[in-house]
Amino acid sequence: MAAQGARAPPLPGDGQATSRLLVNYQEPYRSQILDYLFKPNFGASLHILKVEIGGDGQSTDGTEPSHMHYENDENYFRGYEWWLMKEAKKRNPKIKLIGLPWTFPAWVGKGENWPYDYPDVTVYYIISWILGAKQYHDLDIDYVGIWNERAFSSKYIKVLRQSLDRLGLRNIGIIAADGDWNISKEMIVDPYLNDAVQVVGAHYPGTKTVPNAILTQKKLWSSEDYSTFNDEVGAGCWARILNQNYVNGNMTSTIAWNLVASYYEELPFGRCGLMTAQEPWSGYYRVEAPIWITAHTTQFTEPGWSYLQVDGHLEGGGSFVALTDGLGNLTIIIETMSHNHSQCIRPPLPHFSVSPQRATFYLKGSFYMVKTLQVWHSRLGFESAQSTFFQQLHPVKVWRGSFYLDLNVDEVYTLTTLKTGQKCICPDPPPSQPFPSNYKDDFNIRNPPFSEAPNFADQTGVFEYFINTSDPGDHVFTLRQVVVQRPITWSSDADQTISIIGNFQWENFTVTCDIYIEQPRDGGVFVAGRVDNGGIYVRSTKGVFFWVFADGTYRVTGDLAGEEILMKGLSGVRANAWHTLTLSIQGTSASGLLNGYPLWENVTITEPSNGWAAIGTRSFEFAQFDNFHVEAS
Repeated sequence: MAAQGARAPPLPGDGQATSRLLVNYQEPYRSQILDYLFKPNFGASLHILKVEIGGDGQSTDGTEPSHMHYENDENYFRGYEWWLMKEAKKRNPKIKLIGLPWTFPAWVGKGENWPYDYPDVTVYYIISWILGAKQYHDLDIDYVGIWNERAFSSKYIKVLRQSLDRLGLRNIGIIAADGDWNISKEMIVDPYLNDAVQVVGAHYPGTKTVPNAILTQKKLWSSEDYSTFNDEVGAGCWARILNQNYVNGNMTSTIAWNLVASYYEELPFGRCGLMTAQEPWSGYYRVEAPIWITAHTTQFTEPGWSYLQVDGHLEGGGSFVALTDGLGNLTIIIETMSHNHSQCIRPPLPHFSVSPQRATFYLKGSFYMVKTLQVWHSRLGFESAQSTFFQQLHPVKVWRGSFYLDLNVDEVYTLTTLKTGQKCICPDPPPSQPFPSNYKDDFNIRNPPFSEAPNFADQTGVFEYFINTSDPGDHVFTLRQVVVQRPITWSSDADQTISIIGNFQWENFTVTCDIYIEQPRDGGVFVAGRVDNGGIYVRSTKGVFFWVFADGTYRVTGDLAGEEILMKGLSGVRANAWHTLTLSIQGTSASGLLNGYPLWENVTITEPSNGWAAIGTRSFEFAQFDNFHVEAS
């Protein structure tokens, strides 16, 4: 263990509308969750936070608002990523920050669903976000990506690099291309592209790299990985790839998607975070096993430590890595995860076997003088049903540069010269509770801490707090849908906008909401119940949708797309006036009120049998909502 290897910050966190519910937690629970994620020597002690540069489009579990909905519109206080980055930095000033776009507002593509036709425009948009982070939040962004898991443009990357350099932002590294390793093929034949990229980042590489990536001589990262349900198999997946991404693939950083499961669990990839915090209404959260697996690496290394170039494969299966700060400190992380207990959601894991073994380690060079190593241990107890996480054991004595360990299957060990590790435990949070069965929001908040109302999870479009200066009466403070052009999409956003809320298990309930159509002639809004889908599947969402339109008609449909018409007729509703919609669903029957009077009733509902409540619009159009109330029986 004498030779020095690649330098890197080894770890993780990632956005994509997955922190949506976190911001609505009350204190002290919100700070406790943040401490478990970011506070050094406490819990996960993360080294990197990667956030979405919100682009108003669906990015897996919802939409995140852009800092520039339109070309002449700038607002660096929308969404929650600014807040999340500041909270991370407050706890760990050394944490590295990464921004990556999934979607872009429509104006960036000038009408095309593509961000590279006008590279100067896209660069202006991304650099505005970087400069806004500094100007308004005193946040220094360390790395910026291109476009998540989509095509890359060499021209765009070079223009971005030139623009960053011209503005004195040479220290901001470009990560590319956040998909497979293919960009490395171009980098080795294009020296200008190679110079522009600081990190080659691949997603879900299965611990493997390719020769071309190594030939670039750049840092290699698994810039998105894990994505696995956060039970103990998820912890096993995470333990294995944290080590083996370096051992097999020379990757010096691994970033977990996602940071914290703070979104409705029935959305895609429910509970695929390092911990679970999806109940701001109760304060309940759970510190899951992946938090402590993370701590085995992050609490005993820092960004700038170097991996030692050793063959990290253990004879009986499993792996180890060794890192140093170059100042005499050494950390060794060992994992012996078995195949069935460490499968990640992707890619498929070829079979391998791990057996109990005695492993002997030899310290050479400057480490020959090390006399003792601190020991931290976790065991995933699949067979015994008894798991232990991040326990400090007796130190190991090193004799003439060598020591041995008896390793069992499904274990993680950290051996380190550092004495700073700590397993912090907060008081238990309140018990888990379902979403309140009687929930109201009048949106009457003059200076909201966040641009979005609590617990609403936008799935297409963006719903923001709004001050309605044209109505001095009861509707000054409203919630407004603000995306009026289809964004440059990453997934199949619906043609209608929709924001969901509540308990997915709800069957019988009544939704009431005041609505205001702003778009004359073809504008329209809805309230809905038993909404059964969201995220990347939002286009195929079913439920019971009660629509009113600016042309004076109404419809009841069984789907968001409006194709399954259950009832239709005249309502007399027009644009630029407030109306109250009430949708009641009981068993197999639904009815609707307009301004408190029956408009339709006894519509038969066969499916879905349960789902969220929702509000939304017919198209990408301005519309307002007020006095939302849902009551479930």
